[in-house]
Parts: sequence; structure tokens; C-alpha cells
Amino acid sequence: MADIELRRVHNLGMQAAREAAERMADKLGRQFGLKGDWHGNVLRFERPGVTGSLTLTEKDLQLSVALGFLLKAMRGSIEQAVTEQLDAIFPEKKAAPKATPKKPAPPRKKGG
Repeated sequence: MADIELRRVHNLGMQAAREAAERMADKLGRQFGLKGDWHGNVLRFERPGVTGSLTLTEKDLQLSVALGFLLKAMRGSIEQAVTEQLDAIFPEKKAAPKATPKKPAPPRKKGG
């Protein structure tokens, strides 16, 4: 069971998404001592106390991380660091604000 599950929608296409994921994995790998390998469109990574995967599609990515017993206490700070990297590289799409219809102008009186 994953301790951290994150999903992001993107419009980068597969090649650009994979390049972005590799940049993120490199940075997080240095920060947390993770080692990973690509298996098709899935990056599997691990270190003692952490296992996980990053799955890419043309339209989105899914990150799943399982923490060992000792790291569960640090879940919040780990999730925050990962979320910051995801936000920097795969920003969440914000819904466009709904346009509010303008009220029609009152009819003008003739001749007055």
C-alpha cells in the first residue's frame, strides 16, 4: 500500500514528460539517495526504506511511494518535497474561470 499517491495531468507529450520526469528524478534522487530505472514508461525507484514508481502516459503521470516504518514519521516532509518538484516541473492545471454573462444594457427610450 502506498503512503504517498500523487497524480498530475500534463500536455507535454510523452517525450517531454519523460525528460521532465528524469530531471525531477535526478533532483529527488540526490536529495533522498534514490536509485531508479525505467521499465517502459514506468520509473521504478528505491533505497532502503523507500520504494516507488512514476508512471507516465501521454496525458498524465501517477507517482506512488511506499515508506518503510522509520520513514513513515517523515511522510509529510517527504510528500512536501516531492509535491514541490512536481509543481515545478508538472504544474497542476487550473480550471479556467467561468465567464459570467454580462447583463444586457436596458433599452434606450426614443425621443427623449
